[in-house]
Amino acid sequence: MTDTMDRTRIDADTRMRTGVDNLRTIDLDVSGMTCASCAARIQKKLNKVDGVQAAVNYATNKAHVLAPSATGVDELIEVVRNAGYDASLPDPTVDEEAVAQARSDALRRRLIVSAVLAIPVVAMAMISPLQFPGWQWLSLVLATPVVLWGGWQFHKSAWVNLTHGSSTMDTLISVGTLAAYLWSVICLVFGSAGRIGMRHEFSLHLMASDSLNTVYFEAACGTITFILLGRWIEARSRRQAGSALRELLKLGAKRVRLLGPDGTETMAPIEALTVGQSFVVRPGEKIPSDGIVREGRSDVDAHVITGESVPVEVGPGDHVVGATLNTVGRLVVEATAVGSDTQLAHIASLVEQAQTGKSNAQQLADRIAGVFVPVVFGIAALTFLAWLLTGAGLGFAVTAGVAVLIISCPCALGLATPTALLAGTGRGAQLGIVIRGPHALEQARAIDTVVVDKTGTLTKGEMAVQDIFAGSGHDREEVLALAAGLESGSEHPIAQAIVAAAQAHAASSPQHIEDFTILPGLGVQARVEGLQAFAGNARLMADQGLGIPLQLRESADQASTEGASVVFVAHRAAVIGLVTVNDELSENSANAVRLFGRLGLRTVMLTGDNERAAHHMASRVGIDEVHAHVLPDQKMAVITELQKNGRRVAMVGDGVNDAAALAQSNLGIAMGSGTDAAIAASDLTLMRHDLMLAVDAIRLSRATLRTINGNLFWAFFYNVCAIPIAAFGLLNPMIAGAAMAFSSVFVVTNSLRLRRFRPTLVAE
Repeated sequence: MTDTMDRTRIDADTRMRTGVDNLRTIDLDVSGMTCASCAARIQKKLNKVDGVQAAVNYATNKAHVLAPSATGVDELIEVVRNAGYDASLPDPTVDEEAVAQARSDALRRRLIVSAVLAIPVVAMAMISPLQFPGWQWLSLVLATPVVLWGGWQFHKSAWVNLTHGSSTMDTLISVGTLAAYLWSVICLVFGSAGRIGMRHEFSLHLMASDSLNTVYFEAACGTITFILLGRWIEARSRRQAGSALRELLKLGAKRVRLLGPDGTETMAPIEALTVGQSFVVRPGEKIPSDGIVREGRSDVDAHVITGESVPVEVGPGDHVVGATLNTVGRLVVEATAVGSDTQLAHIASLVEQAQTGKSNAQQLADRIAGVFVPVVFGIAALTFLAWLLTGAGLGFAVTAGVAVLIISCPCALGLATPTALLAGTGRGAQLGIVIRGPHALEQARAIDTVVVDKTGTLTKGEMAVQDIFAGSGHDREEVLALAAGLESGSEHPIAQAIVAAAQAHAASSPQHIEDFTILPGLGVQARVEGLQAFAGNARLMADQGLGIPLQLRESADQASTEGASVVFVAHRAAVIGLVTVNDELSENSANAVRLFGRLGLRTVMLTGDNERAAHHMASRVGIDEVHAHVLPDQKMAVITELQKNGRRVAMVGDGVNDAAALAQSNLGIAMGSGTDAAIAASDLTLMRHDLMLAVDAIRLSRATLRTINGNLFWAFFYNVCAIPIAAFGLLNPMIAGAAMAFSSVFVVTNSLRLRRFRPTLVAE
């Protein structure tokens, strides 16, 4: 169950139990968590407070608490601290991205230093010719900072867990590496391992005479370094958790041009705007906030909100949305919503709610370790006591116990996910696919439905001339040439598409174009060869008293049915033809939809277009299900409804209007050509505009997850088989260290197979 569902459940349950009026919501930032069991322990402690229901999310380091009004924030924070962690109220002045970056950088430095020191230790232990006189003492010098400083976070976490009667993977890492390190020091100081000229002798089983004549620094160093690598990879992924919200909020205007009662315009910070105030938006400026147009006409580019590439005509009485772009005319707008009440802020809130439920595949290892760790400790203790009671001697008994701990160190377990991610994401990057983390892999295996946004996903998101129709007595080249000549002075996307088409067809523009004028919401006019000419919509033709011939009207109606924009062209007091402009269908869209079907996935299209245009597009590419007239918040609602019906949904989109749906979906796939907010909210990003990449992204994700699961199986299977061997004294710690290293090599080699993944077009 996702954390979003947890929030809904605990809010409803607690309200029923205590009453709405007595409750308040408190969000806390929690620090010190290292695994999913930490979050579970904090959540359990908070829920023991009378009247409190809490959901703690390890991925976001947040605690969402519904508590009675009488319960103070300080009391909740104290509960978290008593559990061994820390908490505080969110501080809006703190740059969370910078803090997360600093933590990631610190972990990276610790990893680099540990790796540099550990490599020679491992090499000397495993390669006999490198064992020069005194090599074991150099190993002690190099291993000490790795074990104590490099592994400090594991030792600290193990101590915190110990003081609260629990254990995690960190406990096993800490105890295993410290046991190997400390016993090696004992062998150096009190045994024969410190003798100059000592060399490792490989033996498959323990002998009483060799209990204190070897060292195991390489096992401790290797474990610490490999686990640090996994933690750093995890930190990099988690650091991106809040980027979708930041990108969304950056879209809003920072300043507003306030209109005074006397008609004067004054620039002010956006915070100065209040509901009911009027402000001015000039051509080329962002609309600062939601409102109603009171004066002026213009075309508003709303693609950052709606995802549609064609600007929308607005005039007095029309509603406009903050962060959209005014293109051609001056507008006077009355603010109807500001700050957190705007549509942009609402979308940001939807993204935040949806992102709360993100999970991490690495939690699987932590959950298993919760059982695995105490079992290993028990086996090691029994091994020590059994050999001691049989008279094998203290040194033999300790060495056998250390062998159990070393062979149990979760080195391969820690590598299982990171190495497969490195190989899978590296291959994905070569193909133009960015996999954001293990969650995407988990979901890619389970999805059964793919939801795609039309504009910018199935289509290119670029306007292009679809067709040209000429009236009686005129030809297509004449119509296109005149339309291009008239539109050449406009920056409107439709105008640019017509001009580009004329240039591609080498259509000659008419001479002597004079008195060019943009008619906001209608089109353009100019004098061509001394006579008035127009290019625009049907309303412009009607305003000029120009009748549209029946044949052209029928062509226009058919084009509108297919979702195209129609530009009528008139000259010499007559409509001579029309040009239809539409968002071009991407080359591989139909093939990609077909391949989704071969993968067993049902396809659903969401679009803000009308029903006729939406179904026409769906029939062209083979979409199974269509939802038309879908607004930004409705896209998320459609995803949620599909999930309630038991569907596991992947969403493919590229606009800010898709960001909430991308975050709510089980698997979010963003086109790299889309907005940063959509990319940040997604689990997979396609770096070029090609829906076929979505097919490959799902295939690669599933292959990577299969590799991770195989790695995890091998890691535990290895432990299950090797622990009894070590416990029966048939495996000395040196061989245990080598076996542990072999398991790591196996995991890495298995992961590297992902580099041979082939894209669909090659595989076909």
